[in-house]
Amino acid sequence: MTQQAIKTTLVTGGSGGLGREMAMQLATQGHDLVITYHSNTNKANEVVAQIEALGRRARALQLDVSQINNLASFNVELKQTLADWGKSGLDYLVNNAGIGIHAPIGNTAEADFDRLMNIHFKGVYFLTENVLLTMNDGGGIVNVSTGLTRFALPGYAAYASMKGAVEVFTKYLAKELGERRIKANLVAPGAIDNEFNAAAFDHNPQIREFIAGQTALGRVGQSTDIGGVVAFLCSEAGAWVNAQRIEASGGMFL
Repeated sequence: MTQQAIKTTLVTGGSGGLGREMAMQLATQGHDLVITYHSNTNKANEVVAQIEALGRRARALQLDVSQINNLASFNVELKQTLADWGKSGLDYLVNNAGIGIHAPIGNTAEADFDRLMNIHFKGVYFLTENVLLTMNDGGGIVNVSTGLTRFALPGYAAYASMKGAVEVFTKYLAKELGERRIKANLVAPGAIDNEFNAAAFDHNPQIREFIAGQTALGRVGQSTDIGGVVAFLCSEAGAWVNAQRIEASGGMFL
């Protein structure tokens, strides 16, 4: 297989949690990977080494997705990486990077609201806009949403609202990019027992039992439950799936 035939995917926030599992599943499927990380260089390099151990190319690029003024320099690094690998462009983009802030509507600080907005919606919007200049026709975009746009749990109004905006944005991406045969879909995880939710779970140890009891498959989700869904959407098997929201929650709150 030529280097051009091997698909190349960018996964934001690929140094840990869901992003790491997405990157590993994509590498297993035969993709070369560019991952972004916010600040933990060591973790990012570990993921790169694990991908390379599978026989795939990988590179970690630092990016704070909330700082859109940095996107021009990031694009230079991304294009240089693709050129180093003999690639004409990127095939898939996975917008995964994110944070979680828990606060009731009456107690949401404006700074926290702005941080969620800048990372989960503004960052996704403008990173996608920039990366589209480097994407090959016929590829795809996967945006990560949340089960909290379908069901409501107190304390997640701001976070879920940003993800709701991303869900609308994804439909418009699918519509406007159809002429380039670029697909756009959503993966909406349910509650996942990983570092992203560690603070909430540790603060209330009973939450795991509660979630398991409200999930049809009888357990809390793991990061490994999500990577394969993303890999499917970035494959020929998922080529006819477009503008869809796929919830991977094990059947929460049915």
